[in-house]
Amino acid sequence: MLGQIVLWIFLLAIAFLTLFPVLIAILGSLKTNMELTTGATIFPSNWMFENYVQAWKQANFSTFTWNSMFVSISTTIGTLIIASMAAYVIDRLGFPGKKLYVAIQGGTLFVSVGAVVLRPQFELMISLNLHTSLWAVVLILISAHAYIFFILLSFMSGIPRELDEAATIDGCSLGGTFWRVTLPLLRPGLAVCALFTFRHAWNEYLLPMVFTMSKPNLQTLTVGLANLKYGMAAASQTHFMMAGACLSILPILVVYIFANKSFMQMTSGSLKG
Repeated sequence: MLGQIVLWIFLLAIAFLTLFPVLIAILGSLKTNMELTTGATIFPSNWMFENYVQAWKQANFSTFTWNSMFVSISTTIGTLIIASMAAYVIDRLGFPGKKLYVAIQGGTLFVSVGAVVLRPQFELMISLNLHTSLWAVVLILISAHAYIFFILLSFMSGIPRELDEAATIDGCSLGGTFWRVTLPLLRPGLAVCALFTFRHAWNEYLLPMVFTMSKPNLQTLTVGLANLKYGMAAASQTHFMMAGACLSILPILVVYIFANKSFMQMTSGSLKG
């Protein structure tokens, strides 16, 4: 009994430490700028729900949000397609260099993009004339799919090979077997990977900042929030920053709600294994 009480106290303390900053941000976004900067009270004296409307219009968060959605959705779709195809080929086929490919994929997990390969990537995008486009960010994020590849590879190994053999006997090609048989069975793993990929792309800051320096209208929400903080009008728009930060949380929550069932299945499966 005492052990359960201690456990519950510990879990409640962790939940409080996790949720308290989010709660403060939400309450801060509903304050006036003067009340927020003075920090006199936790709860707002006047609930300023119009802060969200003004932030959406005046601080250009509508453009920032659209750019973030474009980068995140495009990256998620591209990553899932490429990583799932790579996992299928590695799991189902044998070819020279297979182990080397897996080793290279594993090695990229330990390479910091900002510290090592950002300059070569930027020069590559210049040669492709994409250095002032969000497509450069999308392509680079898609190329960093190693951890998604290994997650899908583990899911792929759980799909019986007999289904592939039966599809081949029925006249399916390799590509047809992948799209019609294997990919639908891979749906729980794809949902989990979509959650991880979308979250990573949505929160990415360094790449969008570098590739949108000359085009502020292409800035994502993370870059736009940071620029608002360090801009000339930062002192008078703190409440807009809080509102924008709260708005940036919503898409991640929506994606998590849709992928929650698959995420919990993967977690429970890993615990049982």
